[in-house]
Order: sequence, then structure tokens, then C-alpha cells
Amino acid sequence: MWQRFTWYDVRVIGHYLGMLVLFSSVALIVPLVTAIVFREWTPASHYLLSIGLSLIVGSALRFLRIEPGRLNRQQALVVTGLAWVVLAFMATIPLYLSGHYNTFLDAMFDGVSGITTTGVSIISDLDHLSCADSMWRFVTILLGGLGLVVVALSFGLFGKRSGASLYMSEGRSEHVVPNIVQTAQFIAKLSLGFICVGTAVLAVMCALAGMEASRAFLNGLWLAISSFCTGGFAPMSTSILYYHSFPIEVVLMLLMIIGSVNFVLHSELWKGHLNVYFRDMEIRTMFIWIAVMTLVFAASVSASSDFSNLATMMRRGVFLIVSAFSTTGFQNVTTNQLTTSLTSGAFLVIAALMCVGGGAGSTSGGIKFNRMGLIIKSLVATVKETLAPDSARVVVSYYHLGRRILSPEVVKQAMTVFVLYVVTYAVGALVGIAHGYDATQSIFESVAMASNGGISSGVCSQGMPASLELFYMLEMWAGRLEFLTLIALIVEVVVTLDPRRVVKSRLVRRS
Repeated sequence: MWQRFTWYDVRVIGHYLGMLVLFSSVALIVPLVTAIVFREWTPASHYLLSIGLSLIVGSALRFLRIEPGRLNRQQALVVTGLAWVVLAFMATIPLYLSGHYNTFLDAMFDGVSGITTTGVSIISDLDHLSCADSMWRFVTILLGGLGLVVVALSFGLFGKRSGASLYMSEGRSEHVVPNIVQTAQFIAKLSLGFICVGTAVLAVMCALAGMEASRAFLNGLWLAISSFCTGGFAPMSTSILYYHSFPIEVVLMLLMIIGSVNFVLHSELWKGHLNVYFRDMEIRTMFIWIAVMTLVFAASVSASSDFSNLATMMRRGVFLIVSAFSTTGFQNVTTNQLTTSLTSGAFLVIAALMCVGGGAGSTSGGIKFNRMGLIIKSLVATVKETLAPDSARVVVSYYHLGRRILSPEVVKQAMTVFVLYVVTYAVGALVGIAHGYDATQSIFESVAMASNGGISSGVCSQGMPASLELFYMLEMWAGRLEFLTLIALIVEVVVTLDPRRVVKSRLVRRS
């Protein structure tokens, strides 16, 4: 039962929220060091200011409660929901001070886009952004892609007991090992390992393409972070088109695919359990879904002049498909080509791929393959029950880290999130249409925002209405939290502020 928050609850929530804000001040050291190395003194002063503000805000929240009790489920949901808002705001401060945004709202849009790994940007003159500010953009993607709570837990910030509630509230339900902290550490180590390998390979490729050593390293690092964390930010305004390199695109596709697979399945592959990996419902759903959508996409664009030959279709089309289903948002075509060269069918295929997204427990957004697989299994169960005799008991199983029986509770959870995503896509499309944009583009843009897909049809741009900008930020936030945490946060606030509600229990909850 939902109960009104007491002052004790507020202090506990503020304490843990303050810990996350203080942790963000550590992340701000990375762009500060970058600024010092490259002698960018003005950006360095911006990050010193941002670190100071983070320390002040975090400390003030931290000392709301000196000895916090263990977080319960409701408190953890509120901490997680507010953390993404507060940290996005803190991330916005140095971005706005960079001078590359027309308004603070524009800078906050990019801050939310980065921390939610959406990857849509409305920055001005990206090609001349300082190295420090560019580094910060990709640090936000790293924090958001791995999950704010997972990154904090990997450093043992919360401990095992309270950390478990926070881990669950961030939309994660599966563990690599029973210990939450060790699971978070495994995710962080595996991710950093892939990013380091990707950085080395991409840096060498950039160097061979003619970049100087430092620039090649930075481009390799930023591309590796953005692709594995399915973030979509690129160092240059023309995205991946800037590099004109098929080998770089191949490496990026591999990293995007790896980043869109469930970390728990990565652990099974790490242990050498190939049979478990390839029998898993998520992996099989992914292969079938991508194969079908690739065939539909190829058939749809075959008549387009820009995709008329097989080589072009393979290079541009496959990259777009991988970028879309992983919800990364990289583009190897211009926005104009996306809206004019692609047929309406191919355009909607890209939207459908972003809509579903990648695997659960991965860095991808969207509805997720496991939910789609469960919904399909439930349809199979319904058909079997319809055809079976009245006395028969129909049992449908699926394979996910072992054989499991499909239960009504599991299907209910999958359907709930599925409906919430679809409703949000529809509402976002209507909001775009109400602002005067084309219906197809409005649908595409709404899916890109709520799924954290990042491929834009051009609606998200400088000068777009502030009301639409705010709604898209809400979509990005809701999609990243998979709605349930957001809904819980709203319910908590409404219950607490409702003067008519009588709280049956006023006992102070202690650890």
C-alpha cells in the first residue's frame, strides 16, 4: 500500500541521492583532467565550478541523514527516479557554459539525451567543441549506459543491502552472481574491457586514416563508449559519415551488437556455456526479428536510387538496422537522405526496430527482446488453450538461463511495459503533430525519444518549440526508467501532497 512520505523518508532519500550527486563530482574530474592536458583553461574553470556545485549540493543532501536506514522498495524507486533528473541537471551546467547552446533548455536537452543514452543532440558547432566538453558528453553516456546505480555499486557506494533495492529499481532483475555488488562489478569490468579493446582498434584505424595520435585516441575512445553503451553521440556533426571508413563501421556494428545483449547472457558466454547462450529465448528472438526486418527493409529500399546496388544497400542498410535495433542512433546517411531517399516502408522499419530495441539488462532501450518473446509465447499459449479440450491443462515453457514455465505474472509484467511504451509512442506522435510536424516524422521522432533510439528525422533541432523539447525530455527519461519507476515516483508525490489521504500507519520506519 502506498503511504505518505514522512520526514524520515525524505531524509533517507536525500542522503542516498546526495551520495549519487557526490559521485557525479568524481565523474567531472575526467573532463577537468582532459582540459588541463589539452590546455583548455576556460573549460577547465567550468568543470571546477561544476565540481564545486556538485560537492555543495551532494553534501547538503548527504547530511540530511547521518545514519541512514536500509532503503525499502518505495524509497529506492524515488531515489532512482530523482537521481536521473538531478544528475542530468548537474550534467547540463558545464554543457551550457561551453557556449555551444542557444538556451539552457537546449543544453539540458543534450544533458538528458546523454545520460539516458538517447544520443539526439541540438548543439551548435559541434565540430569546434573543446576536447573537455566532448569528453563530458561521452562520460554522461558511459554513466547512463551502464546505469547510474550499477556504476555506483561497482565502487561499493551503497553496500549490499540498500544496493539491492536500488539495483532492482533501475529496471534490473537478473544477477550474474547472487551478490549485487559483485554483479555490478562484473558489468562494469566487462564493459570497460570491451570499451578498451574497441578504443585500441578504432584509434589505430583513425591514425591510419591520417589523424594525429592524440586526436585518433580521443575519437577511438569516444566512438567505443558511444557504440558499446548504445549512446549515439558522435564527435563530429556528420556522425559516422565523417570517417568514410567501412572498417570503422564494422567495428562499431560489433560493439553495438555486443552492447545490446543481456549482460547475464554475456556471463554465460564468458563461462563457455555456448549452448545456454544460443538456446536462450532473447537471442533467438533477436535473430528472428532482425532477419525478418532486414528482409522487409531490403525489399522496401530496392527501388531507391541511393540504395539501388547491393554494396550500398549492405553498407548503409545493415549499419542503419544495427544502429536502430541497438537504439544507438549512429547514422551513416544524412538526415535529409533518411527522410527522402528511404521509402516510407523502410522509414517505418527503422522506427519499428527502435521501438523493440535490444536485450533486457543491456545498454539498449526500447521494449526489449525478452518481453516480445514472452508476449509471443503467451499468444501461442492462448491458441493452444483454445484448441485444447476443456479438461486439458496447457503448459508453455521457454528457455532463459534454464527451462522456465510461462506464468500469468510474467506475461502481465511484459504486457504492462509493452502497453506503456506503445501508449507513450502514440502520445508523443500526437504531440508532434499538434506542433505542426508531419505525421510520419512525428511517429518516428516519438519512437526515437521514448526508446532512447536516437536516430532523428529532423524534428529535434535548434529552435524547436520549448513545449515539444520538454515533452521529448520526459519521454527520454520515462523510456530509460522503463516507466514503472517514473509512475511510482509520481504516485509517491501525489500521495504525499494529497491532504485528504489518511495515513493508517505513522510509525517511523527504521533499519
